Amino acid sequence: MQPNSKETVDLLKELVSIPSPSGNTFEIITYIKDWFSERNIPSRITNKGGLIATFHGENMNEHRVLTAHVDTLGAMVKEIKSDGRLRLSMIGGFRWNAAEGEYCTVETSEGSKYTGTILLHQASVHTYKDAGSAERNEQNMEVRLDEVVHSKEDTEKLGISVGDFISFDPRPQITESGFFKSRHIDDKASVAMLMKAAEQIKNDGITLPYTTHFIIANNEEIGFGGNSNIPFETKEYIAVDMGALGDGQSSDEFTVSICAKDSSGPYHYGLRKHLVQLAKENNIAYKVDLYNYYGSDASAAVRAGADIKHGLIGAGVDASHANERTHEKSLYNTESLILHYLQSSLSKD
Repeated sequence: MQPNSKETVDLLKELVSIPSPSGNTFEIITYIKDWFSERNIPSRITNKGGLIATFHGENMNEHRVLTAHVDTLGAMVKEIKSDGRLRLSMIGGFRWNAAEGEYCTVETSEGSKYTGTILLHQASVHTYKDAGSAERNEQNMEVRLDEVVHSKEDTEKLGISVGDFISFDPRPQITESGFFKSRHIDDKASVAMLMKAAEQIKNDGITLPYTTHFIIANNEEIGFGGNSNIPFETKEYIAVDMGALGDGQSSDEFTVSICAKDSSGPYHYGLRKHLVQLAKENNIAYKVDLYNYYGSDASAAVRAGADIKHGLIGAGVDASHANERTHEKSLYNTESLILHYLQSSLSKD
């Protein structure tokens, strides 16, 4: 099996264009379930709203799980201000400056959608002396609605209320040089790769060596993903997420990142060595890296008490939780490692 990075990028563009902040992922989960159904890949939606697709393997007593999360950063309406603008509450871990100036969509509980812009209250440099120095925080950031509103009552008449979800516009773009830039590459790039891997398994009629579950999680950004659905028989659990780039990191936008340690501690050493060996044997460009301010569904599963070997791999993503970017080469190498891992034996150590 070989990945087709162009098809993966095209699918990724579709995925990032569907709003799915943590807590409001029904639309995208339904999209993925329908995508699987069109390809005769059985899947089921969990009570928490995630999705699981299972391929029965030659060994049905020892299972594998690969997971990626489809939920993204976002916000909720915290307060409707007296002038009709909205105060926000974060969903997920980002910094307000990363969302400043971004277009957004407010979705009411009745399903109406209104566009707006996330701005600092003191945005006008011609009016506010502290436009540059004012702290970007929950008190100072607001949504300017693209509606004629002058008061709290005007906004309420639109049907907008406290608790409504706010999604950030992704603005996806594919460059001629092979870059994909957008919000929400974390972790929809990984979702796209798992979807394409599942499609290849189905189309090629491949029987995997072990029963394998693809979990599309919908709560990772708030800490718990799909870990209530790990089958008892699971021996290995791979979170497919992003490799975080920056000073002191070995990851880049062109290779697959294999995580050795994050804020939760080391990942399973034997499984990590197995992944590295697969990359070496199959000429897959990779980097081993450590992430200081990172946690995955795999580490959350271990913390919750799952008796599994846990690993973390992913495409290298620049400017995580901000205006993200990766390259088709990184997607190709990551998807290649996924496909070779799926057909490999369990790690020995």
